[in-house]
Amino acid sequence: MRFKMTKTVAALNRERLRAVVFALIAIGLLFQSSCATLEVALKKAEKSLWQEKPPEPLQFQSDEYIVYRLQEGETPVTLAERFLGDEKRSWVIEEANEDIEFRENQVIIIPLKEENKGGLAIDGYQAVPILSYHHFAENCESHLCISASVFDQQMRYLKNNGYRVITMRELLGFMQYRHAIPKRSIIITIDDGYRSAYDIAYPVLKKYGFTATLFIYTDYVGVSKSAITWDQLREMEVDGFEVGSHTISHCDLTKKMTGEQYQDYLARIKREIFDSKQIIDKELRQDTFCFAYPYSRYNASVLNLCEQAGYKIGVTVDRGGNAFFKDPLVLDRNQILKSYMYAFMANLKTFNKFSLK
Repeated sequence: MRFKMTKTVAALNRERLRAVVFALIAIGLLFQSSCATLEVALKKAEKSLWQEKPPEPLQFQSDEYIVYRLQEGETPVTLAERFLGDEKRSWVIEEANEDIEFRENQVIIIPLKEENKGGLAIDGYQAVPILSYHHFAENCESHLCISASVFDQQMRYLKNNGYRVITMRELLGFMQYRHAIPKRSIIITIDDGYRSAYDIAYPVLKKYGFTATLFIYTDYVGVSKSAITWDQLREMEVDGFEVGSHTISHCDLTKKMTGEQYQDYLARIKREIFDSKQIIDKELRQDTFCFAYPYSRYNASVLNLCEQAGYKIGVTVDRGGNAFFKDPLVLDRNQILKSYMYAFMANLKTFNKFSLK
């Protein structure tokens, strides 16, 4: 009887032990489940925190400027088209954010108003160099000829050093105090109408995203294999190049012929000035507004006739830059005659110091 009772107590103890073990296991499983649930919750919260809506790109806007946070793939060109209405005004955004890398989440300034239309500063004023070329070849002997390799080197220098090639039309707007232009603006011109302007200079200029103004004398167009053609000029105009007059025959407009009376002289130079414009206007379907004086020679009669003909800009080969207040009918140009880079660089001055204090 005692043995039976002892066995029963032992059985009960085993059952109690088993129950305690099961309870501990259940509690452990419950705790483990709670920890797993907490961990999942934390991960969800962390993920939600990182997936919060990114900052709005438009940080601030007034009538004068925008503070903007760049989004992926945005560039000064796309921003200029969106906010300034013209992708060609990307320089406005670039100059307002000098030394800033355009990358995602970078905050930049976008000016909305024209500033400093005349390029004036307290220590001086902006000047626009106009570079004058004539002929190009693979190898040159004439001082008016620039080799293809040297021309490429010069254009690469302009591109790598922040110079911006503008058009005569843009220069005219600047000189009429209608709009600002880039700080390091220059203009490239090519005189006479040699075929090399199309064969050599044109591809190089396109390579660097530049344009030029060609001054042609109409008697020379298409007369030989060394002369540019009207079709080539039309092609270049489609790419943003401009064409101006260099008279009909490239004569010295200030010089009377032997035995020529003054009235006959005036009539002759009037034909050179007026008729060349009419020929170019008809061939290229444009209103020619710029004129280059052959041999850089002009006088009061020539200037008067140019104005009557409707030219807005006249260029010489007197050295120097052009401020907005310069007479637009007698602009300076720098002839590029030597192949040395230091000589080329000396023609690129875009700011004249002049203290206004």
